[in-house]
Amino acid sequence: MPLALLALAVGAFGIGTTEFVMMGLLPDVASDLHISIPSAGHLVSAYALGVVIGAPLLAAVTARMSRRTVLIGLMALFVAGNALSALAPGDGSLLAARFLSGLPHGAFFGVGAVVATNMVPPERKARSVSLMFLGLTVANVAGVPAATLMGQHLGWRATFLAVSAIGLAAIASLAFLIPHDHAHASPAGLRGELAALRSLPVWLALATTVAGFGALFAAYSYVTPMLTGAAGYAEGSVTLLLALFGVGATAGNLLGGRLADHSLRGTLFGGLTSLAVVLALFPPLMRAQWSAALAVTLLGVAAFVTGSPLQLMVMEKAAAGPSLASSANQAAFNLANAGGAWVGGVALAAGFGATSPALAGAALAVLGLGVAGVAYAVDRSRRTPSAGRVVTSHVPEESGALRP
Repeated sequence: MPLALLALAVGAFGIGTTEFVMMGLLPDVASDLHISIPSAGHLVSAYALGVVIGAPLLAAVTARMSRRTVLIGLMALFVAGNALSALAPGDGSLLAARFLSGLPHGAFFGVGAVVATNMVPPERKARSVSLMFLGLTVANVAGVPAATLMGQHLGWRATFLAVSAIGLAAIASLAFLIPHDHAHASPAGLRGELAALRSLPVWLALATTVAGFGALFAAYSYVTPMLTGAAGYAEGSVTLLLALFGVGATAGNLLGGRLADHSLRGTLFGGLTSLAVVLALFPPLMRAQWSAALAVTLLGVAAFVTGSPLQLMVMEKAAAGPSLASSANQAAFNLANAGGAWVGGVALAAGFGATSPALAGAALAVLGLGVAGVAYAVDRSRRTPSAGRVVTSHVPEESGALRP
């Protein structure tokens, strides 16, 4: 694998750290800025909103630029957003800085996935994407706990300064390691990128992402009350258990990348099926502490096995202009975050028990399987290959629409 993938992983590590560290710093930020915990929670929402808006917008605006230049520019915006977060005098300015920090998130992963697949032979495309995503999963294992501890001992502002330093390291890595000849501007331009989004298979792939990862977040958003209320863990033990989720996610991400290079569609169906089964087993597994720890780890594995296949599925269906669609898939991940948390909250509020969000997540995973099945049927009806390879060339139709 090219050493340049390390540069993408460093950027992903910084992005993953800043995305999730705010959850652990909310009490410190609320106390320092004299606001309530719910008000501080808006900082999480502001970042997610930045991802959803910034992913397709920045990918579209930079469609004719060198992807190497785009990646460096996105990380510069990331550094600026985190530095401004560290220097924010009040909650309003911090809210704006968190929104700014979220803007480059989706576009970085979207454009980075295209660059990663361009640097490897066809049989290693999924693994190249999984190695970039490795930075995100490792951030949950090491980056977020370390950054949280730093914030608790040195102040939350020190955390965002440290994340800015990671961003600077990523910029240097991108500048030195990303080759110019594999990161040229998309030949399709903005018009071609937008045209690719007119394809029904692209939207079915995006819908699969929303449903599949919505299943994860329906349960993961409420994993703390499940662990404390159902499994009997003390609140102080939850951080270690979340690290187990990160370990599982890292293993699942690497496994999914290898499997998807052999069968993209098979890995996707297998991953969604495994996710539905794991979530359905949460109620009995939460009856004992050892099995609850196993459940959290398996949740990370099952969910992130589908990460690389979903990203490649979107890129495959938008082969003529993959950057915008690939970035839109990152927006879909964040919509899944918000939508899944809402579905799990509805189940919890309805009084179905502490583990009911997991069952709601299982239902979403089954829905994701259904959408993936429809996408497969559409592929067959159009007599297009269903093999898991990213196509690098296209033939436009006379009407301007792109073949799926």
